[in-house]
Amino acid sequence: MPFFDMPLSELESYLPPRSEADDFDKFWQDTLAETAEFPLNATFEPVDEGLQTVDTYDVTFAGFGGQPIKGWFLLPRQRSGPVPCVVQYIGYSGGRGFLLDHLVWPSLGFATLVMDTRGQGWVAGAPGDTVDLAPAGTGSHVPGFMTQGILDPQTYYYRRVFVDAVRAVAAARAHDAVDAERIAITGGSQGGGITLAVAGLDTAVAVAMPNVPFLCHYRRATAIIDTNPYHEITRYLASHRDQVETAYHTLSYFDGVNFSARAKAQALFSVGLMDDICPPSTVYAAYNHYAGPKEMAIYSHNNHEGGGPFQLQKQAQLLRNLWL
Repeated sequence: MPFFDMPLSELESYLPPRSEADDFDKFWQDTLAETAEFPLNATFEPVDEGLQTVDTYDVTFAGFGGQPIKGWFLLPRQRSGPVPCVVQYIGYSGGRGFLLDHLVWPSLGFATLVMDTRGQGWVAGAPGDTVDLAPAGTGSHVPGFMTQGILDPQTYYYRRVFVDAVRAVAAARAHDAVDAERIAITGGSQGGGITLAVAGLDTAVAVAMPNVPFLCHYRRATAIIDTNPYHEITRYLASHRDQVETAYHTLSYFDGVNFSARAKAQALFSVGLMDDICPPSTVYAAYNHYAGPKEMAIYSHNNHEGGGPFQLQKQAQLLRNLWL
């Protein structure tokens, strides 16, 4: 994929106006308060994978509406007290996969909690185990999740996912082996967009590491690319021609740009300048509005894979410098 978006010099100063409803904060305060009425009920059931240096657990906690959300929890076996924890969110179409997929952070001395994404997990090698109990009346949508319930913020799919993600951090904090003051959140693509949402909704999180984040600056994304998942929105609006502004109004409640403006965690972003899934300008829109201390890792000739292992090394070095 060749360069197709703005030159880097323009990306670095790209600060588009934020499209945000007047009741954005109230909407999220009410949403989180609604779920807070349900006990977290986090359980950690030991799983024997035969590992010699890592303790592994099957996690269940109450997410949006008290609905059960699955996850994995891994701990370094050798520890002398509570350890920092990395909460990880998964890319679009992926589920929590297998415990053996998530050994990096505990091998480095960190706990990690991997959240399953409700209703997803159809990609080969990363099955999911969490049912999405969507509210009745979510209406017509394009296959996938980008337009499910898109005509009302109350019914939109990512309202449920973002609340699940906040509760995943709460579940990590609830474990007695975790230092609740040293929580980092991370994920790539959809996981990066979820990371930004949680950073804006739970400002006690210490570090946010969104990689090539999705779910940012929707209107521009749909205007300059025709790749999925953003193209699900385009396809929906091509059919529902009279609902364009209604849909984008809903999406404004779920835009990483708006969550970035509220975030305080120390952040390490990444961007691929040839990324035609999450265009560079949409990533920079979130980055340039990000309110906390921040750094961008730039991968000039990479598409949506971004930095891959290079970025993981940067993340590991950041957390080691901070906490180990």
